[in-house]
Parts: sequence; C-alpha cells; structure tokens
Amino acid sequence: MNSEEEFYDAETECFTVTLKGHTVLCMVLKSWQIFFHMYTRKTLPAEMISRNNFSVWSILKKCIGMELSKIAMPVVFNEPLSFLQRISEYMEHTHLIHRACSLSDSIDRMQVVAAFAVSAVASQWERTGKPFNPLLGETYELTREDEGYRLISEQVSHHPPISAFHAQSLKQEFEFHGSIYPKLKFWGKSVEAEPKGTMTLELLKHKEAYTWINPMCCVHNIILGKLWIEQYGTVEIVNHSTGDKCVLNFKPCGMFGKELHKVEGYIQDKSKKKLRVIYGKWTECMYSVDPKVYETHKKSDKKTGGDTKKVKQELSCEGEELDEMPEVQETVTVIPGSALLWRITPRPAHSAQMYNFTSFAMTLNELEPGMTRLLPPTDCRLRPDIRAMENGDIDTASTEKERLEEKQRAARRERSKDEEEWSTRWFQLGTNPHTGAEDWLYTGGYFDRNYTHCPNIY
Repeated sequence: MNSEEEFYDAETECFTVTLKGHTVLCMVLKSWQIFFHMYTRKTLPAEMISRNNFSVWSILKKCIGMELSKIAMPVVFNEPLSFLQRISEYMEHTHLIHRACSLSDSIDRMQVVAAFAVSAVASQWERTGKPFNPLLGETYELTREDEGYRLISEQVSHHPPISAFHAQSLKQEFEFHGSIYPKLKFWGKSVEAEPKGTMTLELLKHKEAYTWINPMCCVHNIILGKLWIEQYGTVEIVNHSTGDKCVLNFKPCGMFGKELHKVEGYIQDKSKKKLRVIYGKWTECMYSVDPKVYETHKKSDKKTGGDTKKVKQELSCEGEELDEMPEVQETVTVIPGSALLWRITPRPAHSAQMYNFTSFAMTLNELEPGMTRLLPPTDCRLRPDIRAMENGDIDTASTEKERLEEKQRAARRERSKDEEEWSTRWFQLGTNPHTGAEDWLYTGGYFDRNYTHCPNIY
C-alpha cells in the first residue's frame, strides 16, 4: 500500500492507513464508535524549540503572588499539547486499573489504586513546558482498544479554566472521571500549581468508588537556572464502599534534597487500623510492605545513622531562599518483604529533545489520514497553533495562538451582547454522588458520532 491507499471491509467497515511505514488499523462499528487500534509514532515531527533567547521575567515580574490563568504567555514556553491532552496522560498506566479490577481483596485493590494515583502524575517529571490553555468548547478524544478504554474531555469553563474528563472501560469494568481547575501562582522564582478538582475511580464489578485530589506541583527556577519540578502535599484516597483509606505524603525536597520525589503513606481500614505501608518515588516506583516490617526497618535505619539528620521541609514555593535542584538518588531502597506495585515506563532516548515527552505523550497529537473525518471539529488535534509548534514553526504557532485567543474573546463579546450563556456539549455541572461536592459529569452521547452542533472554535 502507498500512503494514500485504504482497504475497507464492508461487513465491519474496517480500514487501514499506511503512512511512512506505519500502519494504523481503524474499525468503525455500526454504532459509529471508532477505535484507533494503535498509535505508532515514536517521535515528534520536529525537536523542541530553544528558549535560550527568551526571557519570562519581563512578563512575570508584575505577577508575583497572582493567579496566572489570565496571563498571556509567549508560545515558546509551551509544549505542543493542550491541557486536555495532558490530562489524558493519567491513562498511561491503565493496566493498574485492570489489575485492581481483577483482585478479590479490597485492601489489595486499594494498594493498586494508590499506585495508579501516583502513576497518574509521574509524567510531569521534567515536563517544564506549559501545555496550551484549552479554548472554551475544545475537546479531546482518546480511544485505545489495545488498552481497553476510551476517554473524552471538554473545556467546560474559560474563567475560571475548568477541564472535565471521563474515561470508561470498553468492557464496562471501570469509569474514571473528574474536573480540574489548575490554579497557578508565581512566587518570584517559581510557579506553584494547585490542581483543584476531585479524581473519581469506579470499579464497577466490585461496586466501589475511590476519590482523591492530586498533590501540589512546583516548577523552580523560572527566571534563572535549571528548571526542576517537585510535587508535595497529602493525597487521601477514600474507598467510599468499604471505608478503607490510603494516605500518601508526597514529600517536599527539604533543605538538602533528601526527600525529593519521595512518597510514603499507609492504608487503613474503617477502624483506622494500619494494614499496609506504601513507599517509593513518584518518578520511579512504588512498593507495599507490612507495617511491622516497615517499623522494624525504620528503627534499624536510625540505629545505623541512616536517618539521624532532621531536614527542614518547606510546604510551599513561597519565600524560598535556595532554588538549586538538589542531587537526586535515582534508586529506592527496597525493604525486604516488599511487593512492587508499579514501576515507571522508561522514556525514549531522545525525550530531552522532545519536550521530555514520554512515549505515550509522543502519540497524543498524532493525526493520521482518515482520523479527521471522524473527529469533531473541536478536537485538540485540529488546533493550528499546537500543530505548528509540533512542526517547529514558532512564528505560525504564535500567530495562530493570538488569532484563536482573539476569536474566543470576540465570541464571548457577542454572547454578552446577546445575553447568551455558553452551553457545554458533553458535560454538565452536577453533584459527585460519592463526595457530595460540585462536579462536572459526563452526559453521554459523544461516541454516537453526531457532531453537527459542535461550535467552530478554530
């Protein structure tokens, strides 16, 4: 087959598309649900654009202590993905959800759910580029038959910026959903991101629902020096069906960097009895061990001087005196008797030249022939500014970004003049049935493939 050839099977309406030696198998079912069977792209079309000749200080110097969602940033500080695509990276380790679904014991399931919650933020390691702010009404679809799920996300609000997502198993095993309002603040040398919004994971066969809120994230040395990232804060995962709870402490690096990337916590039942200890690094791996074994190891470690120095820990980016990235031990000391819960997937060798993307992230903006006619016109893959940046064309990316932002402002003025409210397409504001808190819930219908009423936002 050449790059233009397609083969159709009349019964299943299957077709393959071959491009540059890679074959993508697509199946359009009678319900017009499409499965992009495999994403084969191993690299981006162009390497990362250099930021050496650009200064962010001229933009941020008046924003200390302010929320940054309304500040327009030069496109050079972006990475070629929308924030909606960045959210979909939560699904990189979906195999953990499948594993949790297969386990019969609720504590075993909680261990794996905790590992999934950590893995969902692992892709942020060294990702110092800012994803593009989604336009109001923008959507992103990710259907992975090979991983057994499909995801839809939508930008449901512009001010404040709120992104809603809903992922579901193709075999009705699980649903994973949430809405995120990322609050960004600049503290002089660093940017702190507070990921407001609750994650909800439902294991349907077990009739269980787990909820949690992701940790804080801080990007250091925004003005000078090497950029580096830490995540910190307490993440509390609750099983609303059993009362079991997992409390994870994402540790701040501290004065000497001893705790950088470390995550430690425990699982307790509804009577608050500690049943397992969870430990590791969010950049590497997570383990589980019996609490008594953990305490014995900790006491032994203290006797040998492994924990004699007390390290001052800062819980915020605000007011830092030193911002150098500490030296990192890239291994986790494994306590005898521990069980491995999760290990990070190694990044490709050329990741540093590709915005530090994972192999999974590399595929997210892939747009093969045949996909365009099956996606709604609001899908991120169709954004011209992101596409131009991915192709290394910074001038076009900047021009298109400004055009799209002005188009969005003009549309907002028109709605205001007509006293018209924006209507979301695939989500509506409601109440999370497990937490009782306000949440954006998927209303269904996206995969019916009727996009005639989707707005023209690009």
